[in-house]
Amino acid sequence: MGYKDLREFVAALESKNWLKRIKTEVSAELEISEIYDRVIKSRGPALLFERVKDSRFPVLINAFGSRDRMALALGAESLDDVAKRFQELVNMQIPEGLLDKAKLLPRLLELAKVPPQTVSKGACQEVVLENPDLSILPVLKCWPSDAGRFMTLPMVITKSPKTGVRNIGMYRIQVFDNKTTGMHWHWHKGGAQHYREAEELGVRLPAAIALGGSPALIYASTAPVPEGIDEYLFAGFLQSGPVAIVEAKTIDMEVPAEAEIVLEGYVEPKERRTEGPFGDHTGFYSAADQYPVFHLNCITHRKDAIYPATVAGKPPMEDCFFGKASERIFLVFLKKLLPELQDINLPVEGIFHNYAFVSIDKRYPGQAYKMMYSLWGLGQMMLTKWIVVFDKEVNVQDMSEVIWRLGNNVDPGRDIIFVKGPADVLDFTAPMTGLGTKIGVDATRKRPDEGFERQWPDEIKMSDEIKALVSKRWKEYGID
Repeated sequence: MGYKDLREFVAALESKNWLKRIKTEVSAELEISEIYDRVIKSRGPALLFERVKDSRFPVLINAFGSRDRMALALGAESLDDVAKRFQELVNMQIPEGLLDKAKLLPRLLELAKVPPQTVSKGACQEVVLENPDLSILPVLKCWPSDAGRFMTLPMVITKSPKTGVRNIGMYRIQVFDNKTTGMHWHWHKGGAQHYREAEELGVRLPAAIALGGSPALIYASTAPVPEGIDEYLFAGFLQSGPVAIVEAKTIDMEVPAEAEIVLEGYVEPKERRTEGPFGDHTGFYSAADQYPVFHLNCITHRKDAIYPATVAGKPPMEDCFFGKASERIFLVFLKKLLPELQDINLPVEGIFHNYAFVSIDKRYPGQAYKMMYSLWGLGQMMLTKWIVVFDKEVNVQDMSEVIWRLGNNVDPGRDIIFVKGPADVLDFTAPMTGLGTKIGVDATRKRPDEGFERQWPDEIKMSDEIKALVSKRWKEYGID
């Protein structure tokens, strides 16, 4: 079972001694960022800064900054345990007899509990500020050359002006002044599509920015959920219960009732303003560019609200563990689409879109290339710069084995392909913004029907008999 709000999650972290309360006054300008960077790089705990200069709101950071904390946020012991729940869902069989139907009933009842639940009152609206001022929030300035202060863990909620379909995404928010911010929508994101539709119609796009809420919802806003799938619904499944939502005060929008803080407002069509630079998850500053502008109508918040934040920068950072959660969860669905797929590793050093190491059950010539093209055609995988395909016995989670196999199994002239396609907007090496080259590497064992005429050598392995003998006699050798 997941947590209904951020404070339940904080209590769970504290009960495991995974959270440290900082009572010394700190500044939201650079100081918190430097403390956080040292702590996460040393695999330290979540941090709750109780006294932040010029703000009465405490700052929570690094709450998701390990595999264990990420799993805990989703109500599980491990990320693989989270994935198992989806495995059970996708493998549900159509019941044939009465006994099969009876077995399926508890699962169906569980699914019936997960759609969002509208409530009349929300904790996020305990305080309503109709003359709002963003300066009350302890928004971080993360790095010295950042253009200003940025909200780094916001859930941006919009609806399609054409269909009414909702989207919740996490996009950085630069504070321009007390009543306006940037809206950093990349072309490929759901919020950006809603804004394009609003511009086509020549209408304002209402938007809400929620800070805090259930940990499952915070994660869901970052997940590569297929277009049209409601993130509230997805989060409900993750936390085994519905996300409570409440009508916003000034716009036609449902916001998380258990959020800590909600900003209500709108984005005007055709209005742009320079946003950035920003120290990004690439480890470099992303350049300033023109982005839409969010206008603030209203701030609502809990009486004792906690301000959640993170910092992007050189990996590993907190966002890496959001990525690892998506890797494990969406592998379940990828296997359903691509049955030969065995495992996938999106290494944290690859910041989500640079590398994908995959293993397959290779059954026919050219199958490694089929896997590459298939993955590039799926959602956010279209942005992956390197895809390297290995045989099924390769543990792609072991980077030592990956590098060893890559060096031994690949002839560059034969096994590497280059293709053009969409690139991450943050990829500064691409010749054009959002368009670049990708590389595919076939690191599988080569077959005669692929034109390989030499004998592929046997891998060196000790016999099972000798391994068992040495294990049995190990204490006799006196080796510590």
